[in-house]
Amino acid sequence: MLHFRPLFSQDQSTLWDWLHIALWDPPPAPLRPREVLDNPGVRIYAEDWGRPTDIGLVAVRDGMDAGACWLRVLPEGVGLASVDANTPQLGIGLWPAFQRQGIGKALMLAALDAAWRAGHAQVALTVHPENPARRMYASCGFEEAGLRGSYHLMVARQTS
Repeated sequence: MLHFRPLFSQDQSTLWDWLHIALWDPPPAPLRPREVLDNPGVRIYAEDWGRPTDIGLVAVRDGMDAGACWLRVLPEGVGLASVDANTPQLGIGLWPAFQRQGIGKALMLAALDAAWRAGHAQVALTVHPENPARRMYASCGFEEAGLRGSYHLMVARQTS
């Protein structure tokens, strides 16, 4: 059974773990060293979770937290997926045992629905060009909108 719950400020320590997983590099590269989370350009996505404009959901399968999808509005020009000062930037991370089971897509669609209900017109993310999750992002409505360094900028827009 899969359901979603809000991502609370009390989830902060686990959110760091999910952010660490979200920093995907192509195989055979392992996860980056945890110290990457000390980088200010990375910390901005999860630090002090629970701000008034933060949106986040946790996927819960059979009573276990499987992963999270979170969105944060940052000032224009801040963050790799920055489009403007109103577009939230999205992150998603699932524990390896829950990957490739359709949970990520369901979680992302639920998070996008929450963004639309909060009044956002679009949501942005960046993805490594070799990340197979790009297909899932596209199936959730994200379209490529340019490059940010070697990463693809993808934007989903509310359709109605």
